[in-house]
Amino acid sequence: QGKLVESGGGLVQTGGSLKLSCLGSGRTRTRYAMGWFRQRPGNVREFVAAILWSAGTTWYANSVKGRFIISRDDAKNTVYLQMNSLKPEDTAAYYCAERIGRTFTLEQPTAYDLWGQGTQVTVSS
Repeated sequence: QGKLVESGGGLVQTGGSLKLSCLGSGRTRTRYAMGWFRQRPGNVREFVAAILWSAGTTWYANSVKGRFIISRDDAKNTVYLQMNSLKPEDTAAYYCAERIGRTFTLEQPTAYDLWGQGTQVTVSS
């Protein structure tokens, strides 16, 4: 089984931008989709964005639509999350996740087969 490693988190002011990266080590040929989730202390892990690896089709949570952009680079085995116009409520640990087989439930954490260790994003007001 592969491994996912996130990077790019940090501290940013309200209105600022960050770009998260998630480097995979598994074979991309068997990958169906990648997703980004976030989790605040005491809260459940919530869906942020997902992308079909082959087709590039994307989905976003309403709370980040128009501000965040998910993308992937097959040659680098990497998925990105460009976060713009950040708000204090975006503060959370961000996790990337991999789905191998086809599914229609990419917004559910239980749909994913492999998770990264997370990277912290803190947005100051």
